[in-house]
Amino acid sequence: MTTAPHTLLIRLEAFVQSWGIRSPYNDRDTLNRPTKSGVIGLLAAADGHDRDENRQNGDDFLPLADLAALRFGVRADRPGRLTCDFHTGGGGSYPLRPRDIITDPLRADRAAAALTDDHGPAFGHITSPTLADWYSAPKNIAPHPDTHTLTATSSKRHPQISRRWYLADAAFLAAVETTDTALLRRLADRLHTPRRLLWLGRKHCAPTQPLAYGIQRGSLHEVLSATPLLPRSRSAPTNAWIEVDPSSPGASAINDQPISFATHSRTRALRWEQRLSLTPPQEPR
Repeated sequence: MTTAPHTLLIRLEAFVQSWGIRSPYNDRDTLNRPTKSGVIGLLAAADGHDRDENRQNGDDFLPLADLAALRFGVRADRPGRLTCDFHTGGGGSYPLRPRDIITDPLRADRAAAALTDDHGPAFGHITSPTLADWYSAPKNIAPHPDTHTLTATSSKRHPQISRRWYLADAAFLAAVETTDTALLRRLADRLHTPRRLLWLGRKHCAPTQPLAYGIQRGSLHEVLSATPLLPRSRSAPTNAWIEVDPSSPGASAINDQPISFATHSRTRALRWEQRLSLTPPQEPR
């Protein structure tokens, strides 16, 4: 470990990406830039982190507190376009699927009479009044306490409607700073060979470029100022947000410091950041 700060750069580029800061279930927002909680979550996934920090034999992922202690910054090379997806899931009529029969034997018993021999025992359009206008993916699948057969305990028939916001065709250069260069090298290696699937903010937002963009000597401000803009970026100056001490001039609070990614108790706290206008070199790296 050295006493000089070093910075790991992370290229965040995708067809769509989404970095929610509030995201109530039916209205999934996105901030206009990647969040620290989202980027730390990405690094944690690459490192093989378990949301509840439960370790199995062979797990060597770092504690979330070690990753959350990294100083964070991000530069908006190509801010992208705000795009809304009016999203519906479930509802309507649909053929019975093999998965439904396998995972919900109780429903299969009721549906059996509605299936014709022409379609076989696993397929067929349902005409039974009890299953009319039904379609949704089975949920809460677990062994039945008596039969030990996999059974879905939740299969709502009404569609779920939500609005999901994305940044389309955006490109950001995120960065994390520390004096622990061994930690940055480990994270860079894990971005190259991740232990879990990696998404840009929300599941299915897959990166279109390699994520690890190099480790450089210097602070967030120095490195983000000196690193050339990403390809197809708009002309400088460009906006950047850098994590700072609460007493710094122009510091603003944001509820974005990751505390826990636990499935049923995700927790964030306040951190402070400063918005800057940078003029990086124009030529592509």
